[in-house]
Amino acid sequence: MTGHIVVVGSLNMDLVGCAPRLPVAGETITGHTFFDAPGGKGANQAYAAAKLGGRVSMVGRVGSDDFGRRMRANLEQVGCDSSGVLVLQGCPSGIALIFVADDGHNSIMVLPGANGRLTEADLEGSREHFEGAAYVLLQLETPLRTVAAAARAARRVGARVILDPAPAQPLSDELLCLAEVLTPNETEAAILAGLPPRRLDPVQAADIARQLRRRGAPIVIVKLGDQGCVLVSDGEPRYLPAPAVQALDTTAAGDIFNAGLAVGLSEGMDLAAACQFANCAAAVSVTRRGAQPSAPSRAEVERILPC
Repeated sequence: MTGHIVVVGSLNMDLVGCAPRLPVAGETITGHTFFDAPGGKGANQAYAAAKLGGRVSMVGRVGSDDFGRRMRANLEQVGCDSSGVLVLQGCPSGIALIFVADDGHNSIMVLPGANGRLTEADLEGSREHFEGAAYVLLQLETPLRTVAAAARAARRVGARVILDPAPAQPLSDELLCLAEVLTPNETEAAILAGLPPRRLDPVQAADIARQLRRRGAPIVIVKLGDQGCVLVSDGEPRYLPAPAVQALDTTAAGDIFNAGLAVGLSEGMDLAAACQFANCAAAVSVTRRGAQPSAPSRAEVERILPC
């Protein structure tokens, strides 16, 4: 039976503008497409995991506005339990302003709104959602103290914590130790290691993953975008390449990777197989625009999985 997945994190309404390229500081350019769609790192992971066939519950906060109602309804339409998404009166829902270039690269500004007011008391009131959980997915778009409290709550019920350290920021060794699986992208991995943000090759990623393991993270998976990922646990690092696709929009690819990873592990896949499943889910997602609108179905992922 598939293990239960709980996602604790953010819900944002994404306001997306598309243009031939990203503007530089102080520049105004003309775009060609605008749309809005539910997003937020937490909700992206919950939505994508449910769409991939996982049994998923979401814990978070939205405002008492139309964006909040739409975001909850969007989770529910793929079978995600949204009863742990609390409505905060008199506070706007989170918003992300996303600029997407025609080559697929993006630039994002997040306005937390209700996400910034998710508290430890909220988690205590959502205790029933943690009971029986196999995996708890966390990110960093809610207050760090709440993220740490969610990790401790997960450990108390025997759930495995998958921590996506995004947006990048310094983290305590305590939080790294609470996470059984740490999944930074290359920029986040470099920042966590005290290095300037930069692209990494698999060898560099493995070196940084070893540093993070020495700080207490038992398993580190460095997401390398179109290169795939590097898995470092006990034994030698494993490089798992991603399928080659034509990228249209990389928004939420990392979130969808984490969703695929959690679903794979919840179904009993080993780490390498779950990483490969996650690579394929992320690869499908970058071929279309938006965060949750880009989340693939199970059939789409299985079509490009290696034999």
